[in-house]
Amino acid sequence: MNSPVLPPVLIACSHGTRSAAGRSVVDGLRDAVRAARPGLDVEAAHVDVHEPFLADVVERVCADAGRDAVVVPLLLSSGYHVRVDIAEALTRGGGRAVASAALGPSEVITDVLVERLGGFAGNVVLAAAGSSDAQAQADVARAAQSLSQRLGRPVTSGFLSAQDPPVAGAVAAARPGPVAVVSYLLAPGVFSARLGSVGAALVTEPLGIDPRVVDLVLARYDETLRR
Repeated sequence: MNSPVLPPVLIACSHGTRSAAGRSVVDGLRDAVRAARPGLDVEAAHVDVHEPFLADVVERVCADAGRDAVVVPLLLSSGYHVRVDIAEALTRGGGRAVASAALGPSEVITDVLVERLGGFAGNVVLAAAGSSDAQAQADVARAAQSLSQRLGRPVTSGFLSAQDPPVAGAVAAARPGPVAVVSYLLAPGVFSARLGSVGAALVTEPLGIDPRVVDLVLARYDETLRR
């Protein structure tokens, strides 16, 4: 009797963080993905900061265990980590691993951001981590445009590293009037902690373990299987 064919492993790959709160949220997101689809193997991996590193997980799952895998980047843009780090890690899988698109930009994430703003009627700044990578910069610009279209008013971007304007500068430029900072971050950490001091009337929480984000992770996995 033939053994049942197992679905490809979902390797949920985050950046990695030294923040205990951030690790807890990302681990919780992976747990929520497991709970949403019983029977699907979901592995943790990271591209930086701490183990398990993605290349090692891909090798263990694909080359050693002989399983197929889909790497879903728990990242909000398709920058260097997706195009270089993840692409290089896939080579350790002996042709059995592929990667999905990053989580963002996405209208699903825009839905979450709009809800976090509630009825706020002032100016809005989208606060992103920032990157020197042109593709990542373009993705953040698309996310800001999507939010602007949904709100029906301008949304500017501010950054926490690597590019200008800094979030505090973007908040200052958005005055007069109250300004909301929308956290375009997946989990709490060093970056989100800085947002409390930028002078905004409202700072939203990172995306975290929202059911829509859980569904988006699985949608990226399913899209990749169909492709």
